[in-house]
Amino acid sequence: MEITLVLSLLVIAIFLFSTEKLSVDVVTIILLVILTATKILTPTEAFAGFGSDFIIILASIYIISGALQQTGMLDLIGSRLLKIARTKPNMLVSVIMFTVGATSAFMNNTTVTAIYIAPVISLARKIKINPSRLLMPVAYASILGGTCTLIGTSTNIAVSGYLEKSGMKPLGMFEFLPVGLTIFFIGLVYMATIGKRLLPDHKDQDFTEEFGLRQYMTEVVVLPGSALIGQKIFSSDIAKTGFRILNVIRGKENFLPDKSTIICAEDILIVEGNIDDLLKVKEASGIEIRADVLVNKDLQSNDIRLAEVLVTPQSDFVNVSLKNANFRQRYGLVVLAINRSGQALREKIGSIVLHVGDILLVQGRVEKINYFKANRDITIMEDFKPLLYKKRKGLMTLSIFVGAMVIGASDVLPLSTALLLASLLIVLCKAISVEKAYETIDWKLLIMIGGMSAFGTAMIKSGAADFLAHNIVGMMSRYGPEAIMAGFIVLTVFLTQPMSNAAAALVVLPVALQTAQQMGISGRPFAIAVMLSASVSLITPLEPSCILVYGPGRYRFVDFFKTGFLLTVILMMVLMLMIPYYWPF
Repeated sequence: MEITLVLSLLVIAIFLFSTEKLSVDVVTIILLVILTATKILTPTEAFAGFGSDFIIILASIYIISGALQQTGMLDLIGSRLLKIARTKPNMLVSVIMFTVGATSAFMNNTTVTAIYIAPVISLARKIKINPSRLLMPVAYASILGGTCTLIGTSTNIAVSGYLEKSGMKPLGMFEFLPVGLTIFFIGLVYMATIGKRLLPDHKDQDFTEEFGLRQYMTEVVVLPGSALIGQKIFSSDIAKTGFRILNVIRGKENFLPDKSTIICAEDILIVEGNIDDLLKVKEASGIEIRADVLVNKDLQSNDIRLAEVLVTPQSDFVNVSLKNANFRQRYGLVVLAINRSGQALREKIGSIVLHVGDILLVQGRVEKINYFKANRDITIMEDFKPLLYKKRKGLMTLSIFVGAMVIGASDVLPLSTALLLASLLIVLCKAISVEKAYETIDWKLLIMIGGMSAFGTAMIKSGAADFLAHNIVGMMSRYGPEAIMAGFIVLTVFLTQPMSNAAAALVVLPVALQTAQQMGISGRPFAIAVMLSASVSLITPLEPSCILVYGPGRYRFVDFFKTGFLLTVILMMVLMLMIPYYWPF
């Protein structure tokens, strides 16, 4: 009965993770509540993962990464990348991938991807090539670079923590570096040769094309004697009909209206809505429909600008509507349209729930947009301008980080203690504020990893892991451990499509370890295989790093399959060959 319940919960979790109907942290908490209510897990077992040292390691890495961003160290790397890449156009993809991969080896790969999107788009526009030729290599490099060290990705840290909880030796900081470097450099060479020819060349569209603005925006002149004169703009008759009034042109002045703005005769209103509906209210409102809007002229001026904002995984806007986020009141910016996976969304914008990878077209005063740039939870996709480089604090943060890794790798202190101490020192040095440090942590990911670690315990206690392992051994034992390991690699790659990499690894890992135990062989090679195979799935854009570049690169789903399928197969074969060599059965 318990086996059936646990396996049913697993199927339900995979479905919910893939549909994103509920947030991953909510799904995880529901699983834990059910497991404790049915007494498969005790409360101590269910919530033990949240107090584990791998949670401390992950939180510390987020804080250190945030400090490196705040001090401008990562922007400095981005600006150096632009200079190097301009001088070596033939090595452009290789230079970008090497830089991104080296950064990703010591930081969360999704964060790294978000950091490099703006400078790479800026570089592409300066040398007059389409961003689609460069952004997919950025995502792939960040994913593969994370396979080189223990702290390169949350998946590695989660697997190491689970091994330690299972009574096995945790993974060393550089234990799998030879395999990780091989994977990364094969990916780099592939993308610089074969992949370079397979990359799509999608045109970098302007605002009008990308968001389909022209057919929805119109200039409206308020005629003398119009009933609109004297009305407050957001409660006016024209606003009540469902039109959004974006700009007001009054004489030579072009400005954004607010709730106190009064409509005057001869005002030119830039309105958004269906032209057919506007024609119906033309006579009653006393207006003249003049022409289609010229985006650069009517929606921008010396003081007012348009900008594209990329929603990142750390953003406060994820799974929240613009209305509930109080976006306009909070930032003083108007969202004109949303681009999601190549589709422009313009109707009832305030009610649209935002997803990671959405691109918002915002309009606002220059100083508001510049202030928005300082918010490191989002990415402004325009000409890249490095954040003010705080040299002393930046070098201090980097030195503390390197020192913590050396101390942790040499076992002078446990890695979790070393990184936590580094985070504390960085906060005390004021490289990042306490408030901002908490904001940089991806709490949803920590909850998901802590909870899924407990789910692994439930699979073992209920007998579900033993049941699956027994069947796997019965069917595959005659083919040897190499074939069974290959099966786990394929299974993990498959599960990373609907689930996050860490969740997929934590689902497969208990079964893999139980299988090794039943076969009487070491479980370490199986664990390494599951962990690394979670980071070589480059077939679909469902991995967070790929989701981030999907919109800015104007990619289609098939682009990732076309470019990444062969590379994924090659990397899986590399794992099958190298893992038994370094970690014998």
